[in-house]
Amino acid sequence: MVTLADYPHLASGKVRDLYEVDDETLLLVASDRISAYDHVLDTPIPDKGRVLTALSVFWFDLLGHRDAATPPVAHHLVAARDERIPDEVRGRALLVRRLQMFPVECVARGYLAGSGTVDYRATGAVCGVALPDGLTEASMLPEPIFTPATKAAVGEHDENVSFDHVVDLVGADRAGALRDATLAVYARGSAYAASRGVILADTKLEFGTDPSGALVLGDEVLTPDSSRFWPADSYEPGVPQPSFDKQYVRDWLTSPESGWDRHSGEAPPPLPDEVVEATRARYVEAYTRITGQQWPPAL
Repeated sequence: MVTLADYPHLASGKVRDLYEVDDETLLLVASDRISAYDHVLDTPIPDKGRVLTALSVFWFDLLGHRDAATPPVAHHLVAARDERIPDEVRGRALLVRRLQMFPVECVARGYLAGSGTVDYRATGAVCGVALPDGLTEASMLPEPIFTPATKAAVGEHDENVSFDHVVDLVGADRAGALRDATLAVYARGSAYAASRGVILADTKLEFGTDPSGALVLGDEVLTPDSSRFWPADSYEPGVPQPSFDKQYVRDWLTSPESGWDRHSGEAPPPLPDEVVEATRARYVEAYTRITGQQWPPAL
């Protein structure tokens, strides 16, 4: 029986750990760690890794099949159920194809939120994309936009960049392909989410190339860690939206109750039990609302 110790450990990110299975295959393990404001918090969120994994599997399966309007999306998932996945991480680990990843966070936005709101208020644009006057928090954009960011190391901050910066990093052809693929995934994901009563406000994707040079969707996809999900039935532009993601943790950390100054350079405090449970509930609800399936899923 294979164990995690049988695989060489390659890297760890804020949430995931990466192991080598063989020359072509990697094991991507999602932990229960949660990050906010460039810090990995000391307090884990139970079931979080399993939600991220199960929801990624759902979306990879959906995106990997052609629908009436769009071709299938090539992705890196090999299997979520396989004898090469150790029992100790089963349910929160994926076998994936090894890719050469691009040094770009590919972000699609259909609504104004987060750092996009900050940029817009300062410049009237997001990542160099000019937007109409008069938009407010949570406004729906005239059309979805591609707003890339740099990939930051653990403890550092992703920085929004222009499309021209992506061209400088990867070349014009690849930059255009990344933009088109990102917006295509967002369009399909947001349409499906809408059918489930959920607004996909924005999402962050990662892409790489396989040995043939083909563009392939990697990492996780359309999860509460990489996306903002809002309930459609309570949507109201002009105010922060309730969400099925880690915004609840961000809001608590910046509240007077936490006693933490995010600009102090100090680590955030531990999360209280009620914040942990409320955050877990939001992750689980994201899964059940979007997939229409009960939690937990069958292994």
